[in-house]
Amino acid sequence: MRNFETLLITGGCGFIGSNFVRYLLKEAGFQGRVINLDKLTYAGNPHNLSDIERDFSNQYRFVIGDICNGETLQKIYDQNRFDGIIHFAAESHVDRSIYGPAEFIQTNIHGTFSLLECARKNWPAGQGLFHHVSTDEVFGSLGDEGYFTESTAYDPHSPYSASKAASDHLVKAYHHTYGLPITLSNCSNNYGPYHFPEKLIPLMILNALAGKRLPVYGDGRNVRDWLYVEDHCRGIWRIMQNGRPGETYNIGGHSEKTNLDVVHTLCDLLEEAAPAGCNLHLKKQGFAAYRDLLLFVKDRPGHDRRYAIDCRKIEDELGWRPTVSFAEGLKRTIRWYLDHPDWVRTVQSGAYRQWLDQHYGQ
Repeated sequence: MRNFETLLITGGCGFIGSNFVRYLLKEAGFQGRVINLDKLTYAGNPHNLSDIERDFSNQYRFVIGDICNGETLQKIYDQNRFDGIIHFAAESHVDRSIYGPAEFIQTNIHGTFSLLECARKNWPAGQGLFHHVSTDEVFGSLGDEGYFTESTAYDPHSPYSASKAASDHLVKAYHHTYGLPITLSNCSNNYGPYHFPEKLIPLMILNALAGKRLPVYGDGRNVRDWLYVEDHCRGIWRIMQNGRPGETYNIGGHSEKTNLDVVHTLCDLLEEAAPAGCNLHLKKQGFAAYRDLLLFVKDRPGHDRRYAIDCRKIEDELGWRPTVSFAEGLKRTIRWYLDHPDWVRTVQSGAYRQWLDQHYGQ
């Protein structure tokens, strides 16, 4: 088992990154130091970790900075001598990559390169570990059967997935060319607390509660495998501690659902947690149930039909398995958004709110 003294976590104020920092310090019992480097783009929120900053002030440090800036990275290394990197920082929304791909190329490719260079130049040969967090979208689209494995050929179909595929290849190349110790994980769709409301599940929850329409692309039959974010965090830490250097591990939730099924289930669970009959927003518009808000919209370009993860490798080698069912995870997620209205109001204000209204509004 690997032990780390100081970990650099990039993008730790984002959705998965902040959940990982919280898991590492509150659940996993990590005793070392955590340096959270985040540029604080629209989806990065330092308030996601305000309790961590308060309760773990002797272990946790937050640094605002850009992973593309080599001088910034070197300064952080000189001050902290981190011996592990967990790389979450990325532009991650497919729709945004279609409308503005340049930021995805810069952050996801050049940013990863800058981090790899920092590790290569500063870590003694064979020491340290660079863990790269990636996505199943790099594999393209599946038919009605079959699963993505670690050996599936890459076939990205959007600027987002192409930029992540390029970063994956860079990470692997640095291992083979320079001997840099790396591990890599490709995960399925995450959901859970602190998820920025441009993605399907939080968008639908907040739209439904506000009495707004629930836009579903195409016929709603696109299939995704859903992974509760805390299960993902456990998987990443298991790889960091025990994964074989140079290896890739798929992390999936064993929860294939069509987008339409997700929205229907979410609506039904909302009826239990916050009945539509008591929702004034719905009453004003004449809607009797959350399902009445469903609206099919034009499909997005290059929309992959089905993703499904085969994660037997991490299960067999490292003993990790998902523990939270989709129904239970969705209940927890809905309850979290209902219990954190202040967080919701914060992230729904500002310039990115205008973008959401433009692309997802009524």
